[in-house]
Formats: sequence, C-alpha cells, structure tokens
Amino acid sequence: MKIFLHSILLILALNTQAAPSPEACHTVNIGVVDWTDLHVANGIAEQLLIRLGYEVNLNEQPSMPEIFARMGDAQVDVFLGYWTPAMSSTARPYFANDTVVLLTDNLQNARWTLAVPTYLYDEGLQNFADIVRFGPQLENRIYGLEKGSSGNAAILDMINKNAFGLKDFKLIETSERLMLAQLRGRSRRKEAVVILGWLPHPMNQNYDIRYLAGGDDYFGPDYGHATVNTTARREFVDQCPNLKRFFTNLTFTAPMEESIMDHTTNGFVPVDRAVRMWMHDNPQQVKDWLQGITDINGRKPDVDALIAGMELTMSE
Repeated sequence: MKIFLHSILLILALNTQAAPSPEACHTVNIGVVDWTDLHVANGIAEQLLIRLGYEVNLNEQPSMPEIFARMGDAQVDVFLGYWTPAMSSTARPYFANDTVVLLTDNLQNARWTLAVPTYLYDEGLQNFADIVRFGPQLENRIYGLEKGSSGNAAILDMINKNAFGLKDFKLIETSERLMLAQLRGRSRRKEAVVILGWLPHPMNQNYDIRYLAGGDDYFGPDYGHATVNTTARREFVDQCPNLKRFFTNLTFTAPMEESIMDHTTNGFVPVDRAVRMWMHDNPQQVKDWLQGITDINGRKPDVDALIAGMELTMSE
C-alpha cells in the first residue's frame, strides 16, 4: 500500500511539472531605447529571467520606431516601453498585421507632455498657448528626445501646423541625457527652457518642473496622461507560453520605478544592482511577478532562495 501511494504521489508530482521551454525560447531579446525608466523595467525583467535559467539579450535601438521594426523582423521579442496614446500611430500597422501583440499595461498613470522649470511657470508659461510669448527667451527652441520618437513627432506636428503660433520654433532632437543637461544648466542660470517631460522619471524629483496644460490634441488629455504597455512578437508569445505569462505578470508602479531610478541617477548605482536591491527588500512583489511561472526546465522556482540570492550578489 505504501509503495502504491508513493507511486501515485510521484506520478502527480511529475504531472505538475510543466514542459521545459522550447529551445527557441531560451534566449529573450528585449527591446531597449535609452530611457531611464525603461532601463529599470528591463533590468527587473533581465534579473528575474537570468535566475529562471534564460539568456537575455538587451537589444538597443536608437528610437521606438526601430524597436517595432525589429519586432516585425523577429530581432526583438518583447518591448516594455510602449506608451499610449502617444506611440499608437507607430505601433498600429504591426498590430494590424498581427506581427506584434499587446500583452498588458505595465504602468498606469504616467505623464508625457511638455514641461518647464517652475520659475518659468510662475512667470506665466503655464499653457501651450503661452510658449510663443516666451519665444525670444526660449530662443524659439523646444528640446525633445532622439530622432524618430513619438514625442518629437507631436512637437513637429504642432510646428508644421503652426499650432499655438509655433511656426518659427525649432525642435532640438537629442538624447534624454543631453535634453536633461540643457534643463540642468538653464535651471541653474534661471534661463527659459521647454522640454519633453514624463513621469515616472527622476527629473520629477531632481528638478523643480511643471507640466503645461493645453496640449490635449497632441499629447492626450489630463497633462498627457498615459499608460505604458508591454508588447511582444506574435510568434514569440505563441511559442513561449511561460514567457508570455511572465511578461504579463510584470507590472510596475511609479513610486517603485522612481525609487530604483533614484539609486541609479543620484546614487550612481548600476541598474542591475539597484533592481536587485529593490527586489531583495520587496520579496512579496517578486512572488507576485513569479506567480504561476516556471524556470526554463519547467520547474517551479524556489522564490525564497531566488530572492536570498539577490543579497549574495549585491556586493558585486
């Protein structure tokens, strides 16, 4: 009888182990654009996937449109930085032909619109319609992101249509780092500057800035209220159900991301170490992310050991 019960339990245990991940799923190619908040989301995904036995390739591209193009030709599997409604027009063709699918909204209550230092806001630049009055002080410039970004496209659309009287303005297309360098330098000198701002991001803690009203037609209502989503290749999610479940589970909050970003930007902590520190201190969140997830061999991971292992590597 004991032997019979043992055999039954062994069969049940074997049946509860999921099948190993197909070989095509062993390496995960995550799309990267050089945005601080996206580095944090990608860093969390990378550290967890490595501990589940997967290889991770962070595939860096110059802008978001290139990420979708690379998903379209199977060089990128998943992208955690699809902002809606701002980026919808870029993604629409890939959804329409079913090469890319929407997995989940990974962050609610984001913001994405133009911003100015508070001292400039207090001088009267509070609305998109006010920008033109400050043209000479601004040198008729608006600082955006890398060429091809959806935020830049919205600004260029305004300029080309002479919306808010901005026909004589010039968009300065640059990187996040260089845009924020302009904000930092001009803020120190109390000079006028308009930038493309968003939340979550350390700029909201590091600089005293205000978002402009009136840009609903270009950045969406409620000061560019946005949702950040996770998208993936159709073939990837069809082939890799465990990874589909993993990326669907992987959701964030603005305070979470900004806490980690504070370590990376103000504490000069590398992203991989900063996310390990945060996960070690927030074990319940890690358990929620890994609910129903198996490792690459189809086994349920020892989440407590996985979290404890983060502490062992924090001194690297």
